[in-house]
Amino acid sequence: MGLLPLPALAQDGFQPTGSNFGRVGLLEMPNARFRPDGTIETGIAIRRQRSFWTVNFQALPYLETTFRLTERLNATLGRGTSNDRAFDLKLRLWEEDEWMPALAIGLQDLIGTGIYQGEYIVASKRFWGLDATVGLGWGRLATGADFPNPLGQLDARFLTRPRGVGAGGTVSANSFFRGGRVGVFAGLEYSIPPITTPWGEIEGLRAKIEYSADSLRDERGGFPGPRRNARGDAASRINAGLQWQPNRHLDLGLSFLHGTDLLVRASLRLHPDDPPDLPRRPPPPMLARPEPVAESIAPPVAARPGTPAVRLMAALAGGVGGGARAGLAGGSPRNAAVAARLFPALRAAGFTPLALDLEGAEARIHVAGGPFRTLAQSTARVVRAAQPHLPPEIERLRLVFEHEGAVTARLVTLRTGFEALGRHQGSAEEIYALTTLLPATAEHRPGEARAATPRFSWGIEPRLNLQVGDPQTSVRWQAGIAAGGRIGLGWNMGLAGAVEQRIAGNLGGGLPSDSVLPRVRSDFARYARAGSTTIPALYLERLWNPAPDVFARVTGGYLEPMFAGISAEILWRPQDRPWAVGLEVAHVAQRGYRQLFDTLGYSVTTGHVSLYADLPWHNLYGVLRAGRYLAGDWGGTIELGRRFDSGIEVGGFATLTNVRFRDFGEGSFDKGIYVRVPFDFLGLETRSRANLNIRPVQRDGGQRLSVDNGLWGVTRDGRAAALRAGYVGFGR
Repeated sequence: MGLLPLPALAQDGFQPTGSNFGRVGLLEMPNARFRPDGTIETGIAIRRQRSFWTVNFQALPYLETTFRLTERLNATLGRGTSNDRAFDLKLRLWEEDEWMPALAIGLQDLIGTGIYQGEYIVASKRFWGLDATVGLGWGRLATGADFPNPLGQLDARFLTRPRGVGAGGTVSANSFFRGGRVGVFAGLEYSIPPITTPWGEIEGLRAKIEYSADSLRDERGGFPGPRRNARGDAASRINAGLQWQPNRHLDLGLSFLHGTDLLVRASLRLHPDDPPDLPRRPPPPMLARPEPVAESIAPPVAARPGTPAVRLMAALAGGVGGGARAGLAGGSPRNAAVAARLFPALRAAGFTPLALDLEGAEARIHVAGGPFRTLAQSTARVVRAAQPHLPPEIERLRLVFEHEGAVTARLVTLRTGFEALGRHQGSAEEIYALTTLLPATAEHRPGEARAATPRFSWGIEPRLNLQVGDPQTSVRWQAGIAAGGRIGLGWNMGLAGAVEQRIAGNLGGGLPSDSVLPRVRSDFARYARAGSTTIPALYLERLWNPAPDVFARVTGGYLEPMFAGISAEILWRPQDRPWAVGLEVAHVAQRGYRQLFDTLGYSVTTGHVSLYADLPWHNLYGVLRAGRYLAGDWGGTIELGRRFDSGIEVGGFATLTNVRFRDFGEGSFDKGIYVRVPFDFLGLETRSRANLNIRPVQRDGGQRLSVDNGLWGVTRDGRAAALRAGYVGFGR
């Protein structure tokens, strides 16, 4: 008798679903499933006496990470609410195959206060539309106390689990997989076939049922302390629920827990390499070269210079103004004539033209700004804008890209590659093969046509400041609107500043700081209360290239909302290497609470040596810093992140200094996670991005100065690795 055919595996179109705890799982218990690599999910789950706010990231194909903020019943008093922050990890041990189930191991509440701390090992196996899970739990996941800890047979120390909670924020490795007893959990997840209704088919429904290893309904009884006379035990360990994924981004759920509680949840998913289907403006066409005409090398015709007001506004805008040569400084007749036509076209494409030089078959075009995130797309748009205005004999294009005075990238490409692509006879890959990236350095040529200075730019943007983990409320926030501008003064210098108006928020309601360190950040609520109209920054700055692939910055003034002073930075970033080294030094004084022009009595010299490196796996990068922080403490920061080709970044950081954990306060040391989403991911032509920075608690140890135009952020996209990752932009 032959073997029966095996059921379909989980990889056959099966998409895992989220749980109430934010991770992939059943309802409250985990399973051994993982989202597609890179998936980001954020959501909320609400029930009586407990709510979860979660951010989940599939950091690597085999590693799931979850941050969770919990509003829960106060475990000490048995009434009222308190907040808890937790971080979970789940690691795949092996994937499911025809015979073996998927197997994973996890750590719950890894660096929290211990309220939800637990460990587990779990297996999942799919049988057609049914996914079965069984696992063992320790810690909070052993409150069911089903049988003795099997690890106690190996070492008697596994039978005792430390009970200390402390201020949280540290890894309690001495408690992992320890405890006298373990809990058993199991569950089923059934993929309901499409249901036909008068309004069409309903797809994506899942039914879930689980036997929980957590026998607590709430934390009364003092878990993880002794549970004598505990009143928080669950009425039942059976949980059941229904979940619906109506599309690839939304997840909705309803469940009945512990025999007493109803829970609703909702979450949104985003995959960095799968942008939303939004309308996007097509790239402009690649026009034909102009016909050869003698006038292309003739001197420009004189024109009336215009009124003084017209000349001033033209100069501020870097424009042509009242005549053919207005807005231009110097230049041979040929360069000036072409620049008078080319510079307006570059401005229309979103760039600030700086210089043009024609020499033989080569045109050197020097621009700044632009609404495009990648170097390849900026190159493509400059070439398309320049195409109908360059003399027909030009074949080689040398493009120079600048940011506020510093050249961040130089490259040489061929005009014919873009023309072939425009005729659908070429590709972005071929243009990339014809493009050479050069060391970033300033270059000026006699006879080049230059845009006149000063140049002026301005903008208005919304501002949102978030703080999580306040003892009184989960999220404190402040929304406002800021108007800022910058005047380029020549010699790579600029004067920049902004004014911000607070509109709404509860950030000012935070508790007073109890820090024993200089209160360099923990007085954020006092700053929020003191002024509704503020000057977050006002400074004079110079950026330049002292040598090829070397960048320098000096900034003086009101550098950020809380500090004023002078900051200097130098960065060596070889364009063809996966690393960079930087040094930053600043002497600053703490600004007054109204964020205007006064300062407080505290000042400090701060600075860091930094190493930036691309890692050879999964587009990972790392940053190491060492130096002195704003509170005068000495130490180092490690940051690990992942950057997708779409520009989305997800990462985390931790800082350890010579501040003792008990002096630091709640959280023990500074740490956090971040998500950065460029708005061009949503179909917009802009270099702006949304930043979500989550610090479990805001204290004073390990805090760095925040200065505009940090050199690594300004220059990182001018490297060969970034050009290679974004070469598809040549066709956009």
